[in-house]
Amino acid sequence: MSEAAAYQVLARKYRPATFADLIGQEAMVRTLKNAFAADRIAHAFVMTGVRGVGKTTTARIIAKGLNCVGLDGNGGPTTEPCGACEHCTAIAEGRHVDVMEMDAASRTGVGDIREIIDSVHYRAASARYKIYIIDEVHMLSNNAFNALLKTLEEPPAHVKFIFATTEIRKVPVTVLSRCQRFDLRRIEPEVMMAHLSRVAGLEGAQIAPDALALITRAAEGSVRDAMSLMDQAIAHGAGETSAEQVRAMLGLADRGRVLDLFDMVMAGDAAAALAELSAQYADGADPMAVLRDLAEVTHWISVIKITPEAADDPTVPPDERSRGLRMAEALPMRVLTRMWQMLLKALEEVAQAPNAMMAAEMAIIRLTHVADLPSPEDLVRKLQSMPAPPPGGSGGGMQPPAPRGPTGGGAPAMTRGGTVHSAATAQALAPQAGLAAYPSFDHIVALIRDSRDMKLLVEIESHLRLARYAPGRIEFQPTPDAPRDLAARLAQRLQALTGQRWGVSLVNEGGGATIAETRDAERLALEEEARQHPLVQAVLQAFPAARITDIRTPDSLAAQAATEALPEVEDEWDPFEQE
Repeated sequence: MSEAAAYQVLARKYRPATFADLIGQEAMVRTLKNAFAADRIAHAFVMTGVRGVGKTTTARIIAKGLNCVGLDGNGGPTTEPCGACEHCTAIAEGRHVDVMEMDAASRTGVGDIREIIDSVHYRAASARYKIYIIDEVHMLSNNAFNALLKTLEEPPAHVKFIFATTEIRKVPVTVLSRCQRFDLRRIEPEVMMAHLSRVAGLEGAQIAPDALALITRAAEGSVRDAMSLMDQAIAHGAGETSAEQVRAMLGLADRGRVLDLFDMVMAGDAAAALAELSAQYADGADPMAVLRDLAEVTHWISVIKITPEAADDPTVPPDERSRGLRMAEALPMRVLTRMWQMLLKALEEVAQAPNAMMAAEMAIIRLTHVADLPSPEDLVRKLQSMPAPPPGGSGGGMQPPAPRGPTGGGAPAMTRGGTVHSAATAQALAPQAGLAAYPSFDHIVALIRDSRDMKLLVEIESHLRLARYAPGRIEFQPTPDAPRDLAARLAQRLQALTGQRWGVSLVNEGGGATIAETRDAERLALEEEARQHPLVQAVLQAFPAARITDIRTPDSLAAQAATEALPEVEDEWDPFEQE
């Protein structure tokens, strides 16, 4: 077999084979070691964490530890498997008959779980334990989980279950309660860089510390991602890899240049910021990656401003660290939070825009435009320090016209008592002048009737017992069946019709009769008076079933005639009149 065919990627070649090889998971390793030493090994484990932190690897190490027999063939369960016995070798190569690995992403149904349930009753063929490793267990269906519950709760003594998942919240709590759970953490930057440096030394590759820092930052705590990126970086650098090569490989902008762009944006220099963005774009940086780096810098500076200890990040060079501290001291938190919010919006726009570079340039223009805007505190302080405008002056804004005096000029008007009415006084008196057109509540009823709001008119006439009225103020006692929002709707309608604010409130007592009750009382009085007339009594006596439907008084007839009459014409033309 050729060397090219036999090559293994670094993530597989340096995969941990024992608990001692695991990095960054000290709490889990200690718990498992104590459990093995005390012979308190659970029948089911669930490993959760982000991608590439060692979930499946840990499951295989546990499987080897449970079935390892040592070089002499007489060993028991151990946290330090020998790696040389037949069971350790077969498990490492993925061919052990008693260690079954199942991908739940491709086998999600009840039928797949039924195969496990049917096989657990048979003892292991050659090993000490029969072990089922189910990867991405959260992909199982609800019926599959339910089918597994009974076996998972009381499995045979020779059966162990090990689950791995990146979405622990999608696993039913009934399954979690039957398992011993281990949360695998992201690998810290210091540990990751040391691990990468050790592997690079074993491979005989020369990688600059700055390049390792870039790989560590891009991996986001995932060992597999970091190993894959370093594998690619070694091939990209042909033996000696620099930070510039890694940055070009990842499509990242130079961190120092990103900080320069950040400074230009914060200074409000739009031309320089656009030129720097274009230069980074010409050098191969993705516009989305540049804005993402700006957001990362904004977050980093904000955290440093709150906790300066956060600047002690091993993945950040000393010069960038000192520069970030200076920025955190100079920039207020409100500016940083505004920058963060606008960058989040800009990232969405760039992702959806047909031309990412144009969208990024517009985002930079917006950011530079708002960078030098004063804060609300500065605006209030500036307004308070401004001198008051002279009375009657324009003051640079729109002022209501001053009342004109007897001479017709713009001077303040002098009242009879010698008081000067300025423009402000006239503006204050304007609402009272507008409300003066409605001296009584009857004018309000007429106004609503003219607006053709018949629903509100009927409710006012039927449910409003007026207690007190003044222009701009109404107090009434509602009837028991009055709508609850009558006062609010009446005030809103009057404000819309008059342009003035009205106060409408409810009282518990003191209200008079409603308009409808008053109108009905008047009609009943007229009807009773009509019944006393001799002619009406004679008609009712002759026709017992007759009833009074309408009463017309002389006053009502005169009003109707006046309404229906044609308008008078002063100089009516007569065609037969002789000149």
